[in-house]
Amino acid sequence: MDKVPMTAGGHAALEVELKHRQQVERPRIIAAISEARAHGDLSENAEYHAAKEQQSLNEGRVAELEDKLSRAEIIDVAKLSGDIVKFGATVTLIDEDTEEERVWQIVGDMEADAKAGRISISSPMARALIGKKSGSSVEVVTPKGARSYEITGVRFG
Repeated sequence: MDKVPMTAGGHAALEVELKHRQQVERPRIIAAISEARAHGDLSENAEYHAAKEQQSLNEGRVAELEDKLSRAEIIDVAKLSGDIVKFGATVTLIDEDTEEERVWQIVGDMEADAKAGRISISSPMARALIGKKSGSSVEVVTPKGARSYEITGVRFG
């Protein structure tokens, strides 16, 4: 069983989602199934089939969350330091073509959210950045083609 690296914040967010799915969504879906059953013939009961589909999706996500949380290796980013990019680092980059500045935190797969500035440790960008120092240039192959960035800052916490 491989450990799943994640930050303490990412671990807490997954626990909140698991609790919500178990204590709120599960009972709501069970009630919807019971109500749909009361409507009679299940073979042509769209509400029943929709509720069973919701139940299947919810239980699948619960199992996935339980698995990831049981294998979690929580890394306390606040205790990390240095100028080399590694898991948990917040990296400031300048696009060498457009001069646009981007800030990314490298986090676990389950907590990645590009809109919030968090990229997965297994993403092409993170893989290109790992092990580099502030001041380095790095080339990343993205879906839009190869891009060059200069690392202008590395911080933790």
